[in-house]
Parts: sequence; C-alpha cells; structure tokens
Amino acid sequence: MSLIRTTLLQICFSCALVQAASIARRAPAGVPQFALDYGPLIYLHSGDPYRPSDISSMLANAQPKVNFEPVAGAPNPLTLDNLNALNGLGGESVYLTATKDVATDNQQAWLKGVAPNSAGKTDGAISSAIIVNEKDSTTTDVFYFFFYNYNSAPPVLGITFGDHVGDWEHIMIRFKDGVPSAVWYSQHADGQAFTYSATRKNGKRPIGYSSKGSHANYAVDGKHDHTIPQVNLPANFLLTDDTNAGILWDPLSSAYFVKFDGPSNTFTAYDPDTPVNWLYYNGKWGDKQYPTSHKNQYVILGQPRFADGPSGPLSKDLNRQNVCPGSVKTCWVRPFLTAKKAKT
Repeated sequence: MSLIRTTLLQICFSCALVQAASIARRAPAGVPQFALDYGPLIYLHSGDPYRPSDISSMLANAQPKVNFEPVAGAPNPLTLDNLNALNGLGGESVYLTATKDVATDNQQAWLKGVAPNSAGKTDGAISSAIIVNEKDSTTTDVFYFFFYNYNSAPPVLGITFGDHVGDWEHIMIRFKDGVPSAVWYSQHADGQAFTYSATRKNGKRPIGYSSKGSHANYAVDGKHDHTIPQVNLPANFLLTDDTNAGILWDPLSSAYFVKFDGPSNTFTAYDPDTPVNWLYYNGKWGDKQYPTSHKNQYVILGQPRFADGPSGPLSKDLNRQNVCPGSVKTCWVRPFLTAKKAKT
C-alpha cells in the first residue's frame, strides 16, 4: 500500500510540474506558439550553489574595464538599455569586471543567483533570453539562453581551473514548419546535437541537465567527461561535468523574448518594454583573466585558475547554417542519447 501511495504521489508531482510550468509561461504577442510548447526545461544540479541570475544584476556589481583600467566615459549607471555604448569605448576589449574581487571572495551573494520556486520560476530575476530566428518560410531556430553570474569549473586531477564571472549557456531547437527536428545543447565552448525524438521530455518539452558549477547543458543526467569535444567518455578521465535531476527550472517563466533577423544582424523585442540594446554589446560578461601576480591566481600548462568572462548571445552564431554552430567542423545530430548514467 505504501509503494502504491508513493508511486501515485510521484505521478501527481510530475503532473503538477508540467501544469505549473505551463501556467508559468507568459510570452508577449507574436512569439511563435511552438517556441513555447517545446521550450526546454532545465534540471539544475542539486548541489550547485550558483543558480540562474538576473541578466541585469551583473551590471550593478561590475565596472567596465579595458586592461584592468576603468573605461573613461562609460555610462553611469550601466543598464541593459545603454550597455551597447561600450562598443565605442573599447568594444571586444571591454570586460564587465566585478567591483569586489572574486579571486578573494567567490561566495558573494550576487554571484549565487536565484533558486527557482516550486513552479520553476526565478522570482524577481529575468534569467533567460528567448531569441527567435525565422530563417525562411519553413525553418525557425529558437535559442534559449541561460545566464548565471558565476561559473565554478569542476576540478581537474584535484586542481581547479577555469572559474570566471559570468556564464552564458544555451539550448537551440530547430523547427521545420513548426515541428521540432533537432536540439543543440551547449557545453562550454562546444556541445552536442540530437534529434528531437531522441531527447528526454516532460510532455513535449525537451529536458536539459545543467552541470554542477559550470552549467554546461546535457541531454542526460550523470557523469560527462568532455576531454574530447562532443564525446562523453565511458569513464571519468580529466574534464568531468556532473549533472542530476535536482531543481527544476522553467527558463520561459521569466525571460526576455526577442526576434533576430539574420541578414541585418538586428534584434527586435516582441514586447516594446523589453530592452534589446544589451544584445549588441561586444565585450565580455565578466573579468579579464587575472595575471599570475594576482592573489590566488595560477596558470598550469596554460590553464588559469580564473579565466576570462564569456561573450554574450550575439557571438553564438545565431544565424548558423547547421544545428551546430559554425565552430563545430562536423555537425553530428545523434539519433540516440549518449552518456553514462549517474550512480545514486
């Protein structure tokens, strides 16, 4: 009897999650319905202290710098509406540098982000951006971008490398006539692509698993050794991400919805109150790699303890030809899932 009751509770809980996620999704007029119906759900690792963050929260805790020097004439205060002004004041050389040194203290409250509530929403934090690229009359790519204020990389042979302020990851779904055909999961500077039918789902919505600390997206939970790009090795080797079905996050429940035009490389908000200028910002979301003279910094075999912050969504090949970005030489869209199941 107890087993039956437990099973029923699990089923009801699963149904409640689907219903809550559906109710929580709110989008302005014009957003394709299929972009909502098939939008991914993300499982955050249960032990990850660095949760999704409000996209504007970094601006309140950082100062734009070039070569570690403040940018003269930078907007003050810096907002999502004027962030692109930095393109004329240093462009790609600009780093949104944490006001308080993270090499000394990476436990600052603003770095921790916001844990989703029981409905999967990051209350008070717009932590994702949904960017729709209607490529032609039949093909639409929808990018689901996820923002975190801090990336805490997994250790390599017990040594931590690659932490950085700011973290942009994404899942892209390619639609043909409104029907999902393939899904790209970003993983650090690379990723993996799968057919939509191969992915795990909650209803129609593909499931993504965010790795502990580094937030790389995977199609299954478990251990993921990514020493070889696009290949999950069968055993832990060097670069191992860890995922599990921890906290459910619905990125669509608190997001900016934007349309992207590939030929003109321009963004248009579906809601006129949605800021878009920040999407043109060419600089980095985070600190420049600290020199070895900096406290707690070290570089071993070319790999730094604290690395550069990432560039934003505009640099992620939004008008890509294949499901994979152009940086991936061979785009393999897998018809099956690959990874080692987590041990519990």
